[in-house]
Amino acid sequence: MIRVLLVDDHAVMRAGFRTILEASGDITVVGEASTGVEAVDAASALHPDVVCMDVQMPDMDGLEATRRIVADPSVDCGVIVVTTFDRDEYLFAALEAGASGFLLKNAGAAELVAAVRVVAAGDGLLAPEVTRRVIERFASAPPDVAPAPCADAWPEGDALTDREAEVLRLVALARSNAEIAAELYIGEATVKTHVSNVLQKLNARDRVHAAVLAHQRGFA
Repeated sequence: MIRVLLVDDHAVMRAGFRTILEASGDITVVGEASTGVEAVDAASALHPDVVCMDVQMPDMDGLEATRRIVADPSVDCGVIVVTTFDRDEYLFAALEAGASGFLLKNAGAAELVAAVRVVAAGDGLLAPEVTRRVIERFASAPPDVAPAPCADAWPEGDALTDREAEVLRLVALARSNAEIAAELYIGEATVKTHVSNVLQKLNARDRVHAAVLAHQRGFA
């Protein structure tokens, strides 16, 4: 079973997400929190596989809560930031905080379940409707808006091969493995191998993190 922690200051939203997730058969909600402070404590105590994190909450917002959860060595989970388009300026900071995915609050039940499964499997959620827009804004943001590059996130002595560089460019454009395979005329299994190598060389948590690093370095 995939263990999920729901974080939102609206009880109705948490109740709706709980109903949808627990109806899936392979997901269980192990806890709920209504503030960022409660979320950090609950993640440490409950050890969920995935945290569905609201952004705007009292006491501590979802961005700081995400940062603290990801930084806690005793917690091993992915964080899905649940947001609305009118607040997507916060997603730049969420990427830097360590979020593994994004989801709209009006997403359908199937999308929510799929997102949790993807992040629980250790993959970043690059949903076209959200992430492509965020990445495009990130790439065009002025220096005082875009997050600063992380100097140690791209080891100088571990260069990408030409093919890995091609794969990274497409990952940064939110392409799926199937789309990358079709564009480069290679098999999906080969794409998976290249993505794995790219993540290792960039010391990236997942595809979302790799996409951010690519844009930070002006690579994509």
